[in-house]
Amino acid sequence: MKSPAFTPLFTPFVTLALLAAMLSIGGVAYPGFLSVQVLFNLLIDNAFLLVLAIGMGFVILSGGIDLSVGSVLALATMISAWLLNVAHWPPALVIITVLVLGALFGGAMGLLIHAFKLQPFIVTLAGMFLARGLCYLISINSITIDDPLYLSMSQAQFALLGGFVSPSALVALAMLALAVWLAHYTAFGRSVYAIGGSEQSALMMGLPVGRTKVLVYALSGFCAALAGVLFSFYMLSGYGLHAQGAELDAIAAVVIGGTLLSGGYGYIAGALSGVLVLGTIQTLIAFDGTLSSWWTRIVIGALLFLFCAVQRLMAMGAARRLQT
Repeated sequence: MKSPAFTPLFTPFVTLALLAAMLSIGGVAYPGFLSVQVLFNLLIDNAFLLVLAIGMGFVILSGGIDLSVGSVLALATMISAWLLNVAHWPPALVIITVLVLGALFGGAMGLLIHAFKLQPFIVTLAGMFLARGLCYLISINSITIDDPLYLSMSQAQFALLGGFVSPSALVALAMLALAVWLAHYTAFGRSVYAIGGSEQSALMMGLPVGRTKVLVYALSGFCAALAGVLFSFYMLSGYGLHAQGAELDAIAAVVIGGTLLSGGYGYIAGALSGVLVLGTIQTLIAFDGTLSSWWTRIVIGALLFLFCAVQRLMAMGAARRLQT
């Protein structure tokens, strides 16, 4: 794990402060911005991104990166739509199949990374192209999903505090709770942190480095497939162009949520605050009505640069203190 001299508490606390500030500004500038339903919509609209960020959080904590998650999400929607509409599989079997395939896809990348000592960037970039290409082998067009279960999941609402939340939002929160438990209360989670801090040290301590790395990428693939299922509920379609750039949004959410890109330090729960920050930016721009949607990307890019720069400066300062 990282040296105790480097405990960048700046990032998660500033993320929460930034989120509170943006919500306050929105509440003052736009009537109804702080209504219960608008706040719930931040989670409803970004439930799939939260699940993506959870998987990405484990990968980054281990010192890796996964560029394939957006493409795996799209592939999951395409496989789901094809199995439902063409093969006429039962929806429960479709969901299970998609989740298993996502985990196997991620685990295969993790195995390649560990067995052949390949850079995660290159392997997952290849996985991104492969998954996106497989989408177009299924169909170059969008496939509409009209299965009754998917329709009911898309339309279902659970009353809460004067508003409502969707089943997808509840699934995302349940996945977050499970991920926090895995990261902080299991041997798997401790191994992930140790590998991210120093893989050589983890090997010397006798930790199962290879198995853990494969499981980390399998978990990321599983989360990407689950995000694809949730996205299918949200969009009721499978399409090869779904979730383009979602892997970058997931990385941004993880970093803004307090995880170091270098690995070994961070908070899985921070994925939620990171996703809410991104969602709040989008909502502020939507409420304004005069700004282009591209301002969302501009603001997110600036925030990501700021957080990465601050993390780097703090790491350099900690290194200098250790030397003295």
